[in-house]
Amino acid sequence: MYCPYCRHLDTRVIDSRTADDGVAIRRRRACPACGRRFTTQETVILTVAKRSGATEPFNRDKIVRGVRRACQGRPVTEDQLALLAQQVEDVIRSRGSGEIPSQEIGLAILGPLRDLDEVAYLRFASVYRGFESLADFEAEIASLRAAHLDDWRPDELEFFAGAAGPESGEPGSQEQGRAAEHRSRADVQAGHRGAGSAGRTAPQG
Repeated sequence: MYCPYCRHLDTRVIDSRTADDGVAIRRRRACPACGRRFTTQETVILTVAKRSGATEPFNRDKIVRGVRRACQGRPVTEDQLALLAQQVEDVIRSRGSGEIPSQEIGLAILGPLRDLDEVAYLRFASVYRGFESLADFEAEIASLRAAHLDDWRPDELEFFAGAAGPESGEPGSQEQGRAAEHRSRADVQAGHRGAGSAGRTAPQG
């Protein structure tokens, strides 16, 4: 490698170490002609295969820009976006392939983005997966709700189910509440009629 200072064609490596969690090698070089030193970094070139058939170098900044649009107006910081892009790149590089289809990058974004902000996730997923109707959004929202229920412990689910009561809006709870009300009215009417009619069924009010 030539020297960036004097353009001498022969430089030597005096130190090497890994960088960026092992995905790159940083080398310290010295020029025998001018005596100056400089640092280079070697990384595996990762290319992205687009749907058109063209390829381009992987660019982490493009991930940040795309996700930033989905996060517009949401409480997401630039540091969180940078961390998400790093997570996506780590997932892609861990597959051991030098070329990755562009659609797989989108799939790699969905998981970390869902964990970061669910509203931004819905925005991104609606474009990436091509939502065409309200039903597509409803299905995705139902999936998010189911994921939250999976995170709850059984005792928590039982607590919330018991605390909901007849005013929870659930059809089953409403029916149970109406049945209890009818039974209460029947008991009162039976008591007014005296002990002799207590065993008869009171008319429904």
